[in-house]
Amino acid sequence: MVSNLESNGAEDRLTTIGLLFESAAGLRRLFHSQFDVSGNVASQSFDILIRLARSDDGELRMSELAAQASLTPSGLTRAVDRIQDQGLVSRRICPEDRRGSFARLTPAGRELMDAAIPDHVAHIDGILDQLFTTEEEVQLTAMLRKLRDYALEQNGTAGCSTGDDTAPCPGD
Repeated sequence: MVSNLESNGAEDRLTTIGLLFESAAGLRRLFHSQFDVSGNVASQSFDILIRLARSDDGELRMSELAAQASLTPSGLTRAVDRIQDQGLVSRRICPEDRRGSFARLTPAGRELMDAAIPDHVAHIDGILDQLFTTEEEVQLTAMLRKLRDYALEQNGTAGCSTGDDTAPCPGD
């Protein structure tokens, strides 16, 4: 007997999304263990710092950073407070909209990330090179970008991860 799930393809779709979530969680654990071993910085802090390091001038709006790091605004504020206490980031208020603020890498934060990113990239290379051809990796990136953009749009945070938002300082 064929179940409703099997007959309409729902089983395959449930499997696809389940695999995506399991893969993301597994990769997060894999990379978090790398950060724990290196002892340089906590994994959540590294996630924030790498996003700042890869942005223009090492700076992002707090609202954009929260969306990229999948944190609530209050969760990001607490995380940035901890990183700021370590001297790795600073904050500045948006002059055009005092409700908006930015997180920015300090010189110490930049130095830390300049040292950490090559090891992180080597770890990523070791994983992806085992699993995918160059063409497969390009396809995966395109598909993940498409999924991410759809999810951001549906959540009302479109533009928060690409840096394409031209508004000078949206409120946080």
